[in-house]
Amino acid sequence: MKENSEAVKPETVLIVDFGGQLTQLIARRVRETGVYSEIVPFFAAAEAITKFQPKAIILSGGPNSVTEASSPRAPQEVFDAGVPVLGICYGQQTMVAQLGGAVEPSNDREYGDARIRIIEPGVLFDGVGEVGATEAVWMSHGDRVMSLPLGFHTLAVSEHAPFAAIADDERRLYGVQFHPEAAHTPRGAAMLGNFLRLAGFHGEWSMRAFKQTAIDKIREQVGKGRVILGLSGGVDSSVAAVLIHEAIGDQLTCIFVDHGLMREGEGEQVVSVFRGAYNIPLVHVRAEDKFISALAGVADPETKRKIIGGLFIEVFDEEASKLGGADFLAQGTVYPDVIESVSATGGPSATIKSHHNVGGLPERMKLKLLEPLRELFKDEVRALGRELGLPEAFIERHPFPGPGLAIRILSDVTPEKLAILQCADAIFIDEIRKAGLYNEIWQAFAVLLPVRTVGVMGDARTYDYVCGLRAVTSSDGMTAQAYAFTADFLTRASSRITNEVKGINRIVYDVTSKPPGTIEWE
Repeated sequence: MKENSEAVKPETVLIVDFGGQLTQLIARRVRETGVYSEIVPFFAAAEAITKFQPKAIILSGGPNSVTEASSPRAPQEVFDAGVPVLGICYGQQTMVAQLGGAVEPSNDREYGDARIRIIEPGVLFDGVGEVGATEAVWMSHGDRVMSLPLGFHTLAVSEHAPFAAIADDERRLYGVQFHPEAAHTPRGAAMLGNFLRLAGFHGEWSMRAFKQTAIDKIREQVGKGRVILGLSGGVDSSVAAVLIHEAIGDQLTCIFVDHGLMREGEGEQVVSVFRGAYNIPLVHVRAEDKFISALAGVADPETKRKIIGGLFIEVFDEEASKLGGADFLAQGTVYPDVIESVSATGGPSATIKSHHNVGGLPERMKLKLLEPLRELFKDEVRALGRELGLPEAFIERHPFPGPGLAIRILSDVTPEKLAILQCADAIFIDEIRKAGLYNEIWQAFAVLLPVRTVGVMGDARTYDYVCGLRAVTSSDGMTAQAYAFTADFLTRASSRITNEVKGINRIVYDVTSKPPGTIEWE
């Protein structure tokens, strides 16, 4: 891919989203092959085809039934684009239904692990399996294809899906009933790779290419305008700051709103590192009292987020005025933030949680948004950070939520609770580092539960808080597994916290995966 002063659009796979829970995993798997992907909701696909001129299109899964008249459909432009199209689960079913085949509800639904049998050679299974071989796959469907449109033939079957994989080689249309993007389809990445090679991709997209494209886009969007950025010291805002500074230099001013809800000693680290190492103009706003006062008596996590987000905007508005005005507010918004806040259908979804840096700014604020990382997953942000030369200490830092420890105190926020949680969290992270486990873990933290329990310390009875510990492994934050600490490690961490932190007398460890849980507790 060329790198020059003009923004160059990467060759793109367009992923048409029908609201499937695994749509983001499709994007991740495609990008892992060095191919750029964009997700668009089904109702915006026609416009996106014109905009991106994709070399291939993937139709995602979705929760609806194709048999219902009101269920979403792919626009005709998908099939008229003349590029390879792969339909996955619901995507296969709507492709079949729209092109003249039949889809019906099945009495034998398939959810979870299944096996398909390859009955015809086909491009999807090149190097995967021979005719007659079986492959482990992951299914999640209640409907099934019952007859194929003209021009299609069957590549594979399963026990309950007579058309588990189909193809129209002349039109380069393909469909699979299973989910090749899921980890439980072991050879799914190879199948997706076969489809991408068929479309003519060579896997040349990289973070180096993204870096130059992003710099060009920033320069084009900002022009001669001034930008302010909320610097937290986390991976996202740090990478965004260095990227934007490389693009526009001193047109950027970073503002560190110190809301007092950060990890122990982190505020001081942010100021010393960015003022001392990067020569990026930095304004340090000490607003701890303002935030703590606004949160007094508030226990609901969504209300906390809204209070913090609103106050954050107010402080930025004040600082922008003091600086003589700015044109853009830059944020380190990343793809999982957007995904968890906005539904695929563009309306209120089953919102998991809101993010205070997603969804735009109030009309009264005279700033436009600049979000150069909005299309990246967390591991891609880290890769970009390395391209930009950031130190590993920043790149490998565990994710930290914008609202900070306010949403790790599962009750109202007080200075006493903040001090207790900061100390417990610091001890937990210190033990993880001492054990050499920090870089094996995606995210680790302590939470302060709204529960007090009876304990005994020395000869005295205590009635103190319960502290929950959470540590997970993940590649992109979309799914996660609890980290399997040894009993010795948990005992050591528990002993240190209960001995060193006044106010905690009991420790629990969270073993919940995501899904069904989220990584954060609130």
